[in-house]
Amino acid sequence: MAVLEFLGAFLTLNEIAVIAMFLTFILLLFKGDPVAYALVGVALIFALIAELFLDPNRALFRDIIEFDRTGISWQRFGTLGGRIFGSIVKNPVLVALPMFIFMGLMLDQSGVAQRMMRSMQTLFGALRGGLALTVLLIGIILAASTGVIGASVTLLGVMALPQMLKQSYQKPIATGTIASAGTLGILIPPSIMLVIMSDQLASSLGDLFMGALFPGLLLGVLYIVFIILYGLVNPKAMPVPADRPDVGWEAVRDVLLSVVPPMFLILLVLGSIFFGFATPTEASGLGALGATILAALNGRLSLTVLKEVSRSTMNTAGYIVGIFLAANFFAFVLRRYGGDEIVEHLVTSAFGDPNSIIIFILFIIFLLGFLLDWIEITLIIMPLMLPIVLGLGLEIDGFGVVRDPSVVWFAILVAVTLQTSFLTPPVGFALFYLKGVCPPGVGLADIYRGIIPFVILQLSGLVIVFNLPWLVTWLPSVAYGN
Repeated sequence: MAVLEFLGAFLTLNEIAVIAMFLTFILLLFKGDPVAYALVGVALIFALIAELFLDPNRALFRDIIEFDRTGISWQRFGTLGGRIFGSIVKNPVLVALPMFIFMGLMLDQSGVAQRMMRSMQTLFGALRGGLALTVLLIGIILAASTGVIGASVTLLGVMALPQMLKQSYQKPIATGTIASAGTLGILIPPSIMLVIMSDQLASSLGDLFMGALFPGLLLGVLYIVFIILYGLVNPKAMPVPADRPDVGWEAVRDVLLSVVPPMFLILLVLGSIFFGFATPTEASGLGALGATILAALNGRLSLTVLKEVSRSTMNTAGYIVGIFLAANFFAFVLRRYGGDEIVEHLVTSAFGDPNSIIIFILFIIFLLGFLLDWIEITLIIMPLMLPIVLGLGLEIDGFGVVRDPSVVWFAILVAVTLQTSFLTPPVGFALFYLKGVCPPGVGLADIYRGIIPFVILQLSGLVIVFNLPWLVTWLPSVAYGN
């Protein structure tokens, strides 16, 4: 009681409950509990607390701390069925999710990346940092044709890291380049994160895909410029091979031929959306079919491969949808405590300027990226922030075409910020994907040191997109204005 009386002098009971829900969830994650179980468990516990202790008819703490909500009636949980099996499971946008996952995994099996690696390594191998540039270019191409982070990072790690170490690259720059190149797929469309954001923000998936293209390419260019400058400043970090290969027109031809198949897949998916031939959901089916055809043309398609890719697609999609449903359960209880109103009040009352509010939200998401995966942040935090962004009255130019340009701009800002969550410990999944395929002698400390400059580059890209919103809204206006 003494603790409650002390807290009651500063917070309402609703605010205490909202803070306690988040802290309990994070504690369970650090304890090692599965994310979906942690979300549902915390929601059930706090629903029970509200029912037993916070109902106005039997509120034990009513005279101690201000409480302005009714209890969570168990009958209200019946509304979750309509939400889960109506607007979630039947959402046509989410149909694209397993299709894009299948496309990425099948492309991983097609042998396209290995062919690009061999040809580009011959072309750029004589340059200082040539292997790093090869990794980045392949990472950009894979990002625009897969969108599956685990597959990209693992594939680049297996193909490139032994070669980079053999060429006496310093471990941090080698691992940092691979990890950052592999994470571009979460931003450059087709991206499964943008698919989920489209559902959570009730925004056009086509707008998000088109809006993310320039920021994603911008990050790729920043990485490439950094590698070139770093090679000039610190040549020992990326030495030129002693036996430089002879580069002729044959090497250029091999690179062009190796790039044509994934570029065809990119044109098939993004081009069909850009030119209005297909919706993003339809384009995901085209992408899955195109990746399967590429695997067949390369002689990599078999019944075993098809079964393995289908099984992995089901596991990945099931994992995401499981968290999706659990997060909706968590958000339902959080809103019954007034969590959305509390968060909105705290953010808007602390800052008066709209730009300051956006910066503060991005800063909070950046910090949460150290603790939570992008899926939890997207499903729990984004819906809480959407009313705040809509209420700011931001004047973002949609060129008369983009619907809700401020929401599209905000979504891409969050996407760029969340990309850092793949590289920031302790939850950065790209770091652990890479560590799983590292040769002996390469430790997590090398990987941690290597990602620091790339996280700084990502934040630099975030600043550019923040100050130049047209990088997000111009391409969707062209695509849909015609």
